Amino acid sequence: MLLLVGSGVFARNIAAVVGGADRATWLSSTVAIETAVLGPPISQAADYWGRKWFIVVSATFGFIGCLVIARGETMGMVIGGEILAAMSLGSQPLLYAVASEILPRRWRPEAQAGLNVALGFGAIFTLLAGLKFVDDSPDGFRTFFYIATGLNGVAAVICVALYNPPLRILQKSLKFREKMAKLDWIGYVLLASGIVLFIVALQWSQNPYSWTDAHILGPFILGCVFQIAFVVYQWKFKHDGMLHHDLFKKDRNFAISMFDLFVEGLVFYAVNNYYVFEMSVLYDTDTYIPGVRFVVIFVVSMISSAAVALYVSTTKKLRIPSVVAFTLYVIFNVLMATAKLSSGKSMWGYSVILGIGFGIVLTTFITAAQLSAPPQLIAITSGLLISIRSLGAAVGLALFTFLLPCSITVNLPKEIATAVLPLGLTPKDLGTFIGALSSNNQTALAMVPGVTPQIIGAGVNGLQQAYLMSFRYVWVAAGAFSVVAGIAAVFLVNPKKEMNMHVDAPLDED
Repeated sequence: MLLLVGSGVFARNIAAVVGGADRATWLSSTVAIETAVLGPPISQAADYWGRKWFIVVSATFGFIGCLVIARGETMGMVIGGEILAAMSLGSQPLLYAVASEILPRRWRPEAQAGLNVALGFGAIFTLLAGLKFVDDSPDGFRTFFYIATGLNGVAAVICVALYNPPLRILQKSLKFREKMAKLDWIGYVLLASGIVLFIVALQWSQNPYSWTDAHILGPFILGCVFQIAFVVYQWKFKHDGMLHHDLFKKDRNFAISMFDLFVEGLVFYAVNNYYVFEMSVLYDTDTYIPGVRFVVIFVVSMISSAAVALYVSTTKKLRIPSVVAFTLYVIFNVLMATAKLSSGKSMWGYSVILGIGFGIVLTTFITAAQLSAPPQLIAITSGLLISIRSLGAAVGLALFTFLLPCSITVNLPKEIATAVLPLGLTPKDLGTFIGALSSNNQTALAMVPGVTPQIIGAGVNGLQQAYLMSFRYVWVAAGAFSVVAGIAAVFLVNPKKEMNMHVDAPLDED
C-alpha cells in the first residue's frame, strides 16, 4: 500500500526534484500495469510451487525497487525503481488467498476486512508520514521510500522465518515438467502484450502524441487484437487456463465481481491521483492538510470494512452492502463534480461518504468471488480479481490523464483572461501572466507590466475556477462507471450455503 498510494500522491513532488513532469503519471501506471500482468501467472504458479517463496521474492523486489526510487536522480531512474518495486505487488493476490483459505468460509469477510484494515494503516502512514517528509523538504520522498525499503525487507524476513505451511497436494504430486505444462503460457503472453500495448497507447494520447499518430494507433490496435485473442483463446481453446471455465459455472458472482472491481480500481485511482491534487490547488494552502483529508477516507474505510464483515458473516448477505457501496461512490462523484470553490469544508464530509464505500467494496466482492469459485482455484480467483482491479486503475489513469490536461488547456486561458483583462492587464501580456501564475513564479509575476495585487488575486481565482471545471470531467467519468457497477451489483447472489465452517487449506496437515 505504501508503493500504491505513494506513487500517486508523491508523483508531483518527485518530478519537482528529479524533473520529467511529463512522465510522472508513469509512476502510477507502472504499478497498475505490473499488478495486472503479474497477478494471474504468479497466482496460478503458486498452486504448484506453494505460496511462500513467491511472497518472499516479491518482497525482495520491493526492497530493491524502493531503494532505487529513494536514490533516483532522474525520472528514468525513478521509473526503473518503480518497475522493480511494482513486482512486489504481483504476489498481492496470494495475501487475499492465504487469508481466506486458512479460515472457515463463514469468516472470509473478516479475513478480507483484516487485510483492508492493514492496507488502511499502510495508506495512513504513507499520507501522514510521507506528506510530512515532503512538506519539510523537497527531497522528503526519499526518506519515505527508504522506510518502504526497510519494511519490504522486514516483510521478506518475517515470511521466511514464520510462514511455513504444509506442502500443497499438487506441489507434492507433480514433477517440475508437469507443473510447467500446467501453466497457461499462451494466455500469459496474450494478456501481458494486450494490457501493456493498450495502456501505453492510452497513456501517450495527447501526451505527447495525437490519436492519429502511429505511436498511438499502432499500440492501441495491437493491444486490442491481443486482448480479443486472449478472450477467444480462453473461451474456445483453453478451458483450464487463467480464466478456468469452472469459475463461471456455479453462479454469476465471479463475473459480476470482476466487472465491479474493474470499476473500483478505476475510481480508486481517480481519488488516489487527483483528490489530494484538487484539494491542494483549490482549498488548502497548507500542503499537509490535503493528505489529512485523504486519511479520513482510509480511517472510515477501516471501520466500515470491519462493520460490513460482521454484517455479512452474520446475515450471509452480500448483495445489499455491495449495492450500497457503489451508491456511495456515485454520491461522492456527483458531489465532487458539482463542488464549488466555497466547498472546502464540505469536502471533509465527502471523504466520509467515499470511505464507507471503499471499506465495503473489497470486503464483499472478493468474498463473493472466492465463495463462487472451486476451492482449488482460490489463488487464481484472487489473482484475476486483483489483476482486473489494476487494469481498471491503469485504464482509468490513462483516461483521466487525457481528460484533465485537455480541459485545463481550454479552460485556463479563458477563465484567467475573463478575470484579469477587465482589471487592466493588456492582452499582449496575458500569456506571460498565465505562465507565471500557473508555475507559481512570484518573481516572474512581479515583472509582468501593469500587474497589481488585485490582478494577481483575480488571476488566482480564475486559475482555481479553471481547475475546478477541469476536475469535474474526472469525477463525472468515475461516477458514470460507478452507476453501471451499482446496477451490476443488484444481480449478486447471496452465498448462504457456502458460508459454512469448512476450511479449504488448514495450516496443519491433520
